[in-house]
Amino acid sequence: MNSTNATNPQVQQNNQENGQGREKSLVIIPTYNEKENVAAIIDAVTALPQQFEVLVIDDNSPDGTAGIVRGKTEQMPGRVHLLERAGKLGLGTAYIAGFKWALERDYDFIFEMDADFSHNPDDLPRLLEACSGTDGADLAVGSRYLTGVNVVNWPMGRVLMSYFASRYVRTVTRMPVHDTTAGFVCYRRRVLAHMDLDHIRFKGYAFQIEMKFTAWCHGFRIAEVPIVFINRRLGTSKMSSGIFGEGLYGVMSLKFRSFFKNYKKFTDDTDS
Repeated sequence: MNSTNATNPQVQQNNQENGQGREKSLVIIPTYNEKENVAAIIDAVTALPQQFEVLVIDDNSPDGTAGIVRGKTEQMPGRVHLLERAGKLGLGTAYIAGFKWALERDYDFIFEMDADFSHNPDDLPRLLEACSGTDGADLAVGSRYLTGVNVVNWPMGRVLMSYFASRYVRTVTRMPVHDTTAGFVCYRRRVLAHMDLDHIRFKGYAFQIEMKFTAWCHGFRIAEVPIVFINRRLGTSKMSSGIFGEGLYGVMSLKFRSFFKNYKKFTDDTDS
């Protein structure tokens, strides 16, 4: 917003009446074979009073997920967007593509969210609240482990693996985050604008760790918001033991490389 206009109450009122000057929020949802969930998750997010927009990034799902989303873009132009990619290129690269898309279009708050309702859309306003306002955090994490273990319908082995993986990452990196592998996140625009997204190297499970660790190394403030994570009811999980392996072994290289990397600390006058 132009700084001169920001001090003019009449201009502010006119902008609000015209839908201008309002902070914009974008929820990025990567998909691969999510035809059972994608329409419902879009409807749930767009029904929230905060006027969230949705960007679905589909990796050429053979089940027709993209076609369902195209129908939603026609029903809700300007609220629902679709970015189609040629193939299954990895979660991390999907989010990076989404982040760049959002930055080019001046969104103020950018969210990561799963398509399968394991993340409750009703928690989006709570993440937004944690980042909004003068004293808000730069990055808000929907945390399964801040107040214990809040995971429903996962096999016990997977719960333990996920919980202790986050404990392991916290121990190695010293990052003050309980749920380091969480994929339900709100970023202020300035976090993504300040980071060099082209140098985020992990594509799978470790991507979530690397994003939080990099933001923390740049001096951004991270808050955790307790959530209840519910295992998907429809569709097939994309998790594998190889993805967990990337997270466990990748974090060691991430920490090691940090000793030799000069992270430019963010200050309020660095960028917006």
